[in-house]
Amino acid sequence: MPERGISDELIRAVRERYENRLLETVKRYPLPEHVGVIMDGNRRFAKEMKLTANDGHYLGKKKLEEFLDWCFEIGIRIVTVYAFSTENFKRDKEEVEFLMSLYEESFNDLIKDKRVNEKKIRVRLIGKTELLPPRVLEAARKAEEHTKNYNNYFLNVAIAYGGREEIIDAIKKVASDVRDGKITVEQIDHDLFKKYLYTGELKDPDLIIRTSGEERISNFLLWQSAYSELYFMDIYWPEMTKLDLLKAIRSFQERERRFGR
Repeated sequence: MPERGISDELIRAVRERYENRLLETVKRYPLPEHVGVIMDGNRRFAKEMKLTANDGHYLGKKKLEEFLDWCFEIGIRIVTVYAFSTENFKRDKEEVEFLMSLYEESFNDLIKDKRVNEKKIRVRLIGKTELLPPRVLEAARKAEEHTKNYNNYFLNVAIAYGGREEIIDAIKKVASDVRDGKITVEQIDHDLFKKYLYTGELKDPDLIIRTSGEERISNFLLWQSAYSELYFMDIYWPEMTKLDLLKAIRSFQERERRFGR
């Protein structure tokens, strides 16, 4: 095939030009205020690249850092990431231990991250926190305490999380408050129940993104996602690009949201 003189630099420049044009477009329309993301495919990506599963998880961590930069640059104020489900504890012990160490390191890094402090990002851990190793929980609580007065952006990290478990925990808290006379049965409605969820009074996600080609939400934000728009990507999480995120947002903007009406 004849040499056409097209360099990798030119290809990157064309891609960047398209990316910038799409960014300008999405900023002209209403943005999703809250995006949830199911970061799926680290292990399968690693396997295809002949890497270890732990390598895949580390690459997933680095991708999350990029993803948050993209979201906050675009103007998305709330991001909830599904990092580790309650079912994930059934994985190989060595892999779980590596992930716990990675989460501990990530929470410790957040305290020192200048982006968190400059952008005033509030960090919250959500899930069945009692299942986590004390060292992970301690690191998370330090990050929460450090950022508790920030309110420009919000990052919710779902670890040891399950949507059904969240709803059951909320029901137990409601029942306890009814028993103790803090609320009456007649007061229970959608707005009140929402306050008992891990996400509290945060806005429900407008858009939920899942990578890896799987088309299900896998027990993620079951109550909160009742009217969320869903977007599935046929790529693994470590492969995701800013362009992929922009396409997801543009797809969201082109949909008509009816909220059951």
